[in-house]
Amino acid sequence: MLVAREAIVNAIQNKRIDDLDLANYSKILREHGASFVTLHRKSDGQLRGCIGALEAYQPLVQDVQHHAVAAALEDYRFPPVTFNEINNLNIEISRLSAPVNLKYDNPLELPGMLKPGLDGVILKDGFRKATFLPQVWEQLPDPEEFLAHLCRKMGDRPDRWKMKLLEVSTYQVEEFHE
Repeated sequence: MLVAREAIVNAIQNKRIDDLDLANYSKILREHGASFVTLHRKSDGQLRGCIGALEAYQPLVQDVQHHAVAAALEDYRFPPVTFNEINNLNIEISRLSAPVNLKYDNPLELPGMLKPGLDGVILKDGFRKATFLPQVWEQLPDPEEFLAHLCRKMGDRPDRWKMKLLEVSTYQVEEFHE
């Protein structure tokens, strides 16, 4: 968490974000890992930013550092976080497992294949792609509603998942909270 918070503070203050000395971190943090960093306002719990990667391409600690800054400054849904907001932010880090492709023959089978509260879901249809972390099940516990919202996030009709076979992958996360 300290790496994420320090990176956000430095980025907001236009200070250089130091390269991390990987020797100072545990083996798991030095290994390539995929993460999402989610920012919520402490005052009301509202989402303030969320950005991450679905596949590992750099050491996990660097992935967290990079995505913390991106969640604070680059989430297109929100204006950049300001210095005055920093103390009102809770940081959540989700470490993702490798995505696993789901094979199915009938779109109506899909909701029953998902594990609410456990699975993060990636939908892909051509160039369109969207994901929801497993934490989203808290707001959308019904698999059909979950898929409808995920289709909307992907930029498509909410019932697209019923109309054709989409590329679907699932993953799990290990969550860390401040």
